[in-house]
Amino acid sequence: MAEKQTSQEAVPRTEYLHVKNYRALHDLELKNISPLTVFLGPNGSGKSTIFDVFAFLAECFTIGLRPAWDKRGRFRELRTRGCSGPIVIELKYRERPRTPLITYHLAIDEDKRGPYVAEEWLQWRRGQRGKPFRFLNFKEGAGEVVSGDMPDEKDHRIVEQLDSPDMLAVNTLGQFARHPRVSALRRFITGWHLSYLSIDQTRSIPEAGAQERLSASGDNLPNVIQYLSEQHPDRLRKILDTLSRRVPQLERVESEPMRDGRLLLQFKDAPFEEPILAKYASDGTLKMLAYLTILYDPEPPQLIGIEEPENYLHPRLLPELAEECREAAARTQLMITTHSPFLVNGLKPEELWVLYRDRQGYTQALRASEIRGIKEFMEQGAQLGYLWMEGFFGVGDPLAVHI
Repeated sequence: MAEKQTSQEAVPRTEYLHVKNYRALHDLELKNISPLTVFLGPNGSGKSTIFDVFAFLAECFTIGLRPAWDKRGRFRELRTRGCSGPIVIELKYRERPRTPLITYHLAIDEDKRGPYVAEEWLQWRRGQRGKPFRFLNFKEGAGEVVSGDMPDEKDHRIVEQLDSPDMLAVNTLGQFARHPRVSALRRFITGWHLSYLSIDQTRSIPEAGAQERLSASGDNLPNVIQYLSEQHPDRLRKILDTLSRRVPQLERVESEPMRDGRLLLQFKDAPFEEPILAKYASDGTLKMLAYLTILYDPEPPQLIGIEEPENYLHPRLLPELAEECREAAARTQLMITTHSPFLVNGLKPEELWVLYRDRQGYTQALRASEIRGIKEFMEQGAQLGYLWMEGFFGVGDPLAVHI
């Protein structure tokens, strides 16, 4: 079966992120974000917090601002310690290469009634010399939007009033076809996939029924294998061929329906006649299978986030996994957190951001390609992960405090 997304032409890309007052991210700015982006740093450096920014934004669009806010402890836990003012998230993305860069700005504050959208706007610049134009501009539930496929400053502005100040204008208005640029951003954000894989959950025995995409926890892995077997057998074969190269003697993986309506995941080793159940398979085998279903998804989500993929995997497999992530990033945008020098060895300097906390406790980020001497060392054959472990980065050492 032909893939719907086979090139970078159809893949939206986040190119810029600016976060203010979100936990340890007091004022963090990431520019020129690459299709494959990896965050490296010690425990507590802010890697998971960056992931949670994306998760929070996605949840605001799916379950609503108030539930996402309450889930994270409201301002008391969300806002940077000792700081005042709203939480601000600003991202810039392109719907396709060579299309205008669109900026989405969201500021969230709180009063006695709860959280509300203090400010929300969308803007772009038409052409190289045009002025930035806000085609959506809202404050506390009221504002205006310019409709149409190519909204322009000369176009008619539509005044809108949302039902509540805790509603996001992009999420609400993006459901209408007359606002295609707003709708595109809404689809982009609601389509993100952030993986918080649990090995125990991948051993579950769910109700039978094909499912296209792995859940955040991985509890529907048998359903995804069933879907691939029925709808994309060539893709499943590629996944299993890759898995069998890394798991000695693995012959096949099957999802077997049970009489009670549940689905059983089984692994067949070549020397043995009978397959084993998923609950007896190794942690590494299950995790690698789960990641491969994400990376080889026939119709991948527009942004994928994976936390610490190195856990339970043999270190020698990680550089190859990094290369597979780079290949997958041709069809999606991939963001990864890691502690592993072996995974980092498979990266390019422009794909790696090193995170650390300064003396005030705030997260700072430095791209590896901007660290003095790193490119020169790599031109001489050095590997990025070993340069980090040997202290050449100057930051990201868990035993050092950085100014």
